[in-house]
Amino acid sequence: MKNIAIIGAGTMGNGIAHTFAQFNYTVQLIDISQKALDKGIATISKNLDRMVAKERITEQDKENTLKNITTFTSIKEGVENASLVVEAATENINLKLKIFKELDETCSEETILATNTSSISITQIAAVTSRPDKVIGMHFMNPVPIMKLVEIIRGYNTSDAVNDTIVELTEKINKVPVEVNDYPGFVANRILMPMINESIETLYNGVAGVKEIDTVMKLGMAHPMGPLQLADFIGLDVCLSILNVMYDGFKNPKYAPCPLLVNMVNAGKLGVKSGEGFYDYSESRKADKVAKMFS
Repeated sequence: MKNIAIIGAGTMGNGIAHTFAQFNYTVQLIDISQKALDKGIATISKNLDRMVAKERITEQDKENTLKNITTFTSIKEGVENASLVVEAATENINLKLKIFKELDETCSEETILATNTSSISITQIAAVTSRPDKVIGMHFMNPVPIMKLVEIIRGYNTSDAVNDTIVELTEKINKVPVEVNDYPGFVANRILMPMINESIETLYNGVAGVKEIDTVMKLGMAHPMGPLQLADFIGLDVCLSILNVMYDGFKNPKYAPCPLLVNMVNAGKLGVKSGEGFYDYSESRKADKVAKMFS
């Protein structure tokens, strides 16, 4: 398994592409927008520069990593020789189902189809394909080149062989695979998102300010980043989407998103990606914050 296709050149997609390419896999990075692809490659290059500066890799390693990545604006062309496709598009169920239908029609019968979804049912995604035994979840953490965890989520029909193959592959790219069951939010977000949502509720109710809430969690609970800052880094729109998936899936009011979160997303205040969320992010400050994640 040497040819890996990645659908989506955004934060998660380019991070996944970076990681596989760094371990000498041939990577096809696919996005409908050439602008997004160019931005994704630029991000990978900058992140590799930081790793060179920290002497974690050499300049030759950087060049080899970039050479391993080819970009495509067509799914059909990009997945032609792929042994594995990892979908890392927006956390939108309708979009993901559309992509998986196309992948199923286009890819070789032996190609494994994985999704980087952070909350959506693997079984539901697999159901739109003719190969549910070859559909699996690979939930990487952000920033992908740094974070070790990958949640491995089996759908109802995922085969043992496919599961074992993906676990082994995850270990080969120096990640730690953790197998979890297919329920909304899986493990990471089922625990994380209610904490973030409660932090937003605490702010919404006037109990404390943004910095105070984050400081309590960092100093009192030994969290490396406060929950509101982490929400900004994840993207408030992504947080809202995940909470809605869990609320719809469990029908439990404890997963209902805080009105403040809904209003901020509607106002376009999405966190780091938009330049403003619970904190203010100018371009220079945004670059500094991202750089720290690679330090």
